[in-house]
Amino acid sequence: MSQRVAVIGLGYIGLPTAAILASHQHQVTGVDVNPRHVEAVNRGQVPFVEPDLGTHVAGAVSQGHLSAQAETPQADIYIIAVPTPFKDGHHADLSYIDAAADGLIPHLQGGELIILESTSPPGTTQHLADRITAARPELTTNDAGSEANIDVAHCPERVLPGRVMIELVENDRIVGGLTDRAAARAKELYATFCQGEIFLTDAITAEMAKLTENSFRDVNIAFANELSIIAERLGIDVFELIELANKHPRVNILQPGPGVGGHCIAVDPWFIVSAAPEQARLIRTAREVNDAKPEYVINQVLEHVQSEPTDAVAVLGLAFKPDIDDLRESPALHIAEQLATRLPQTRLLVVEPNIAALPASLAGHEHVTLVSTYAEAVEQATLTVLLVDHREFRNLATQVPEGHRVIDTRGVTRK
Repeated sequence: MSQRVAVIGLGYIGLPTAAILASHQHQVTGVDVNPRHVEAVNRGQVPFVEPDLGTHVAGAVSQGHLSAQAETPQADIYIIAVPTPFKDGHHADLSYIDAAADGLIPHLQGGELIILESTSPPGTTQHLADRITAARPELTTNDAGSEANIDVAHCPERVLPGRVMIELVENDRIVGGLTDRAAARAKELYATFCQGEIFLTDAITAEMAKLTENSFRDVNIAFANELSIIAERLGIDVFELIELANKHPRVNILQPGPGVGGHCIAVDPWFIVSAAPEQARLIRTAREVNDAKPEYVINQVLEHVQSEPTDAVAVLGLAFKPDIDDLRESPALHIAEQLATRLPQTRLLVVEPNIAALPASLAGHEHVTLVSTYAEAVEQATLTVLLVDHREFRNLATQVPEGHRVIDTRGVTRK
């Protein structure tokens, strides 16, 4: 059954969700405070890089099933997909969720379903419900049977940037409701496009499940990153070491890198630490290991430049993972920013094939230049720092001139 759906937040999760719902005949209005996103969607275009998303958006807009605007409309279902960044250290900033709630509250008549997709600390879905009922006391979010009931649920996204449109359809989903009815209604909506299994639980367990998934990966990446530092001290190729260790049938060590980035793995574990600081000792330590890895890479570069002065350093990659343009919490971007500050006399030749212009944090430095190809950057530099294994960089080993030093945080030059 087609329903009126308002998706609040047209970012890397909200827009794909809006597009897939609209592609399945729901009447979807996307809401965003960024005029650029609104204008792009209404033209049938996508304001960021995500494979296959453009086809869905263009088709849904042309068929009249998807539009975008700045103000929240009246709808049968509201999906909140806004950021939950840090504030005051490592505590979640819920102001975006609060603003989304405030925008929809005046439109509620009773009977609506509100789904929080934003990755959130335990208890956020209840916080959302409490904000609604505080503003509208005649509404309820329980099973009291009132006609003015509002159903509230949490359904965390579980997709990988670069594969979002595939995984939205194929991956299993977890839906947690403040009530059984809320969970069942949310499941019914996601079942219109999700081919994976949909598991029902309560809201706080659903919130914790997403945080647990990303904390598990963070802990395992921290092991690989710590191992890379130990291996360097011992004169061992960590990528060969991991490859050999993984020959064991019950060992599967992940790959190290320059740190951990993105809107999930670099952030979500801190929400668990904030919720249970005395108990989350391993999770905290893993976060600290991964947060410290960029500084280790920076020091490698500084030590090399000090021992072998150079006019230019090539920096390959700014995104937080390969083949996307997403710079959120990117350790590569952080490294580039620090090098720009700490090497003011050295030209930084940055290559990021997925963006058209340097981010503001780098654009203000006259000695930092965005270069179109890594071949051009490597030709001008005597040191290359490989931070992201974009597909464009994967034959780097064959292009490096003799005597050119490469600090390879991704193992590209040995593949």
